[in-house]
Amino acid sequence: MDSPKLIFGVMLMALQMGAVTVSAQTVAQDAARSFTISPDYRFTEKSGEALYNAICAGCHMPDGKGAQGAGHYPALADNPAVEAAPYVIVNVLHGRKAMPSFGDAMDDDQVAAVVNYTRTHFGNRFSGSVTSSEVRSLR
Repeated sequence: MDSPKLIFGVMLMALQMGAVTVSAQTVAQDAARSFTISPDYRFTEKSGEALYNAICAGCHMPDGKGAQGAGHYPALADNPAVEAAPYVIVNVLHGRKAMPSFGDAMDDDQVAAVVNYTRTHFGNRFSGSVTSSEVRSLR
């Protein structure tokens, strides 16, 4: 099963089993967010913010503070590990523990955009922008 399909399937199953509870406020906030997957299962968003909202916020939460419930989704907010750009790139590309890989669903520019967004938001103020060539070298 492709990564995006797997993510949606796992989230749906967790909701159906009652392992995750969702407030009406969360549902209302999420309804405003949308994302697009092209016919070949690649995300079409280009900005780091749009990619984060489409892909990452479902587990790491819109505020980047993470969550616990059906699993442990670490906080990205004020997280010193996010300073190491290669660490974040590799996690996005190849996944880590329960986090699926997104390397097949995003191109190098998209990965760089979402990594840069994560490193400069949620209380993170790490210098140095990730480039698509850095992402390509870690694929």
